[in-house]
Amino acid sequence: MTDHAAERFRQRVRGTLDPKTEVASRVALAREAGSVEDGDRGTVLVRDLERRDLVYVCRPEHGELVVVTLWEEGEDPAVPRRFTDALRRDDQRVK
Repeated sequence: MTDHAAERFRQRVRGTLDPKTEVASRVALAREAGSVEDGDRGTVLVRDLERRDLVYVCRPEHGELVVVTLWEEGEDPAVPRRFTDALRRDDQRVK
């Protein structure tokens, strides 16, 4: 899992001490339950079973899924869009 995905999870779900372990567990459970769909450019989207608005964007690698990032769907996200959009404007790789 990328550090970026871990930080986004920590912001949206709770201040857990080990977000990478928690995300790995949630993604594994959701994958087992079939809460998976194909995404763009070869990614796999995994929907959290506890928070249905939370979607993990994963990349298949050596038979496993690597969580690259995540997002929230819906009108009332835990982290308002204006904050994530502001980060995009500052990211030189996005421009």
